[in-house]
Order: sequence, then C-alpha cells, then structure tokens
Amino acid sequence: MGKETGFLELDRKDRTYTDPQERLKHYNEFIVPLPEGELRAQASRCMNCGIPYCHNGCPVNNIIPDWNHLVYEADWKNALEVLHSTNNFPEFTGRICPAPCEASCTLNIVDQPVTIKSIECAIVDRGWQEGWIVPQVPAKRTGKSVAVVGSGPAGMACAQQLARAGHSVTVFEKNDRVGGLLRYGIPDFKMEKHLINRRAAQMEWEGVTFRTSTEVGVNVSVKALKENFDAIVLAGGSEEARRLEIPGAELPGVRLAMEFLTQQNKRNAGDDELRAAPRGSLTATGKHVIVIGGGDTGSDCVGTSNRQGAASVTQLEIMPRPPEREDKALTWPNWPLKLRTSSSHEEGADRDWAVLTKRVVGDNDVKALECVRVEWVDGRMQEVPGSEFTLKADLILLAMGFTGPRKQGLLDQAGVALDPRGNVAADTNRYQTSDEQIFACGDMRRGQSLVVWAIREGRQAARAVDEALMGASQLPR
Repeated sequence: MGKETGFLELDRKDRTYTDPQERLKHYNEFIVPLPEGELRAQASRCMNCGIPYCHNGCPVNNIIPDWNHLVYEADWKNALEVLHSTNNFPEFTGRICPAPCEASCTLNIVDQPVTIKSIECAIVDRGWQEGWIVPQVPAKRTGKSVAVVGSGPAGMACAQQLARAGHSVTVFEKNDRVGGLLRYGIPDFKMEKHLINRRAAQMEWEGVTFRTSTEVGVNVSVKALKENFDAIVLAGGSEEARRLEIPGAELPGVRLAMEFLTQQNKRNAGDDELRAAPRGSLTATGKHVIVIGGGDTGSDCVGTSNRQGAASVTQLEIMPRPPEREDKALTWPNWPLKLRTSSSHEEGADRDWAVLTKRVVGDNDVKALECVRVEWVDGRMQEVPGSEFTLKADLILLAMGFTGPRKQGLLDQAGVALDPRGNVAADTNRYQTSDEQIFACGDMRRGQSLVVWAIREGRQAARAVDEALMGASQLPR
C-alpha cells in the first residue's frame, strides 16, 4: 500500500472540463487531465481494502488497488501492464465508462470515491505517449480460423484475444469504418476516433483482418462463413431501436437518435453522411429540439444539438426525477439511482421528468409535442388529471433505448435460438449458441449494455472459442 493515510489526508479531485461556451465551438474532447503529481496523490487515496469491492463493481474485474499503488509509486509502465491484463482498451473505458467501480469503492460509503476512471485513463494515455503499447504477435499460429461479426468493443476485444492466441481472425463490419457504436454512436467530443484507429492498427499488426462495408447476411452469407471458418462469433450490437407509438410519430421530423449521432460523426470524419442517410441530411441548426429519453444517448443528442446551433433543447424522461444523492447505506456497493448531470447538460438544456408523450402535432412536419405528467404508484404509471401541456418542437429525437439485435439478414440466416428478450441465446461460460460452430457475445447476447460489459464478454467469448477449437486455453477470462 502506497500511503496508509492518503484517504484521510486528501480530498477527491478529478479531471475538469474546458469552459462550456468554448467547447461548444468544436467536436473535440474537452477534458483537462490532472497533472502527474495530482494523479499520484489521488492514487494514494486508495485504501487497499481487504475486500476490494471495486473489483466486483468493474465488469472486467480491473485490479484497481494494484495499479493505484503503482501510480503512487510512479511506476507507470507496470501499472499499464496490470491494467491491460484485464482490459484491452482502457482508453475507451477511461473516457466513456460510467465508472461502476467508483460507486463500489469502499471509501464511497462515508466519503467520495477514489478517482479510478481518471487514473485508468492517465495510465493508458501515458503508455501510448511513451511508446509502451506495441503489437503482441503470437509466437506460433494454430492453423484455426475465426470470423468475428461486428467490430464494436465486444468484437474488437474478442478478435484481439483470439489473434494473440494464434488464430487467424477476420472481423466483418457492415459500416465503412471499424468501431461499431464507438465509431458512430459516441460523439467525438466524448471520444475522438483516432483512438479506435490506433487500436485497429495494432490489431492488424497482430494478425487481425478487417473487412469493412461487408454486412454478413447481405454481402456475404452465414453459410459461406461456416464453410470457410472454424468458428463464428456474433458480436454485433443491440440495434433495434425502441419506437414512439403515438399519433404523429410518422412525421419526418421524428428521428432516431442513432441516425442523428451517426450523421454528425460522419461529418466530423469528412465523410458524405448522405451515403448512409436514406431520409436525408439531419441537423438541429435553428430548431427547437426535444430529446425523448433520459439516458446517455439522450445526453449525447443534447450535446450534439447544442453544437449544431439548436434554438432550444429539451430532454424528457418518463421516470420520476431521481434524488440528488443516493442512500449509500441502502445501495452501496451497487450502482445507485441518483440524479446525474452530464457535461452536455451543463452546456444548456431543459430537463423534465415523469412526462408521457401523447401526440406529435404537425401537418407535413413537426410543430409541437403534446405531453401529460404522470406519477408512479406501486410501480405502475398513471396520468395526472389536468396536467396536459404542449412543447414547441421542430425536431424530435428518439433516445429510448433498444429492444435487441436486428433479425433480418444475419440472424435469420444463422438460425440460432433466441432468448425470451429476443437476444441470441448463449450462456456466459461457453458463449456457444444453439449452433455449436457459432458463438455470441456483447449486446447481441446480453442486450443493450455498457462498453465495459462488451469488452468483458468479448474477452470471455474468446477464451471459450479458444477452448472449443484447441481443447484448452491460456487466455484469461
């Protein structure tokens, strides 16, 4: 343990953001990292608990106390080795993970948790700066081949682990660039895309082949993959968006959040966003925007709308307003329900809770949104009489979550069994579907979830595939 009294002597200090009015002028990341001395001081707050609950809070089971200690000792290179032992892409999670590890921090019971996420990000960023992160090419090849369908965090983690085990890995991605949701669902101001490119280049050196603009089930059949590969891993996303089932929702001004976010990311990359935009160009410029859905995707729509110059932005949530602070005695070490204000909210937006949408008003396009307030009694929603109200709207963005993977094409051809929720059925031990040659992991298996869960499942699925092909595996879970 680096400093036994660190948590008693020091208050929590975290990364800061640049001024909202300044960062609204661009789509780049705007986090101001902590200087090295402050990072080491914050690492000293780690209590090195007898039972480190942060391990269980972290889906990839990061060995957090160990690399906190190493950072305190300024041993950055070994800290990076420990961090990479459980997480293939800590520069992704260090930017966009909600940090359930911090909620589980023992110090969080009576104080503020260790700044785990910031320290994690600093370790891996230092590793890239120092040139410590290099391709890990296997000493020998197995002669086995694996097709990974989907290049999001689950597919990338699975492919990298399998390549390092010596297998020949080909990743099939329907979009023109790799990264999945990381590429086209996460705004650049939260995670710049050169981070994905850098990892993809590392993976290519390790032997991974990426086939972009190739949709399995459309451009290449599942039958062809089964004939040409020893195993197939389905690592696509949960892409079937939840729709708004109210009158007027068919109007052109009611659009899906992913359509909106994807177009802006394509603009930032210098691509022609209309190539994959059958409903035309979509912007919030000069419009009164309503975002339906109070989660991270809704927050991303808020930040993007403000950068595009929206006249106003309102975010609606059907659930009640959460409490300002959680009841730690009741919730710790589990993820708590409490009010969360993102950097995008700080840039400007009206937020409203316990609101049910009733009708979209308009002729050829959206003019307004009729709503009513609701209350929740014994877990059931009921409308509040006389609480109807109308909001001016030119653009309504649907960020209400996802119901599962798309069935047409890939899953129809694969013919694998689905679970009651419509996801691909596979357990978390073998990750094998009803077809013994086909495996599944990530959102396609578990449903809409976090990037860190996708990385975990990709790593575990890689070990399961390796065991199935070779009879045993040295890959970690």
